[in-house]
Amino acid sequence: MKEISLSEIKDRLSEYLRLAEEETIVITRHGKPAGVLVGFATEDDWFDYRLEHDERFLKRVTQARESLRAGQGIKLEEIDFEEPGDRGHFPTEKVA
Repeated sequence: MKEISLSEIKDRLSEYLRLAEEETIVITRHGKPAGVLVGFATEDDWFDYRLEHDERFLKRVTQARESLRAGQGIKLEEIDFEEPGDRGHFPTEKVA
C-alpha cells in the first residue's frame, strides 16, 4: 500500500490510476489519510469489487450460509441435471 498526498495525486492522477491497478493507494491530506484510490485492471476486477462491497449481496451470502448451517439445503449430488445448461430438478424433500 502506498501513501501519496492529495496535491501530488491532482498533478499526476492518470499515472496513479495505472499504479492503483497493482496496489491500493492511500491519499493523504496534511499527512493524514483522507481517501483511497483503487484501480481495476479488468472489468472482472471492477465487478468483484462491487460484489465485495454490496451490502445486499453480502447479506444474501450470510443468509445462505445460515440456512445451510441450519440444515436447510440440498446436496449437489441430489440435483438431477438433464442437459448441459439445464438448471436441474431439485428434490422436493429437504436433506439434513
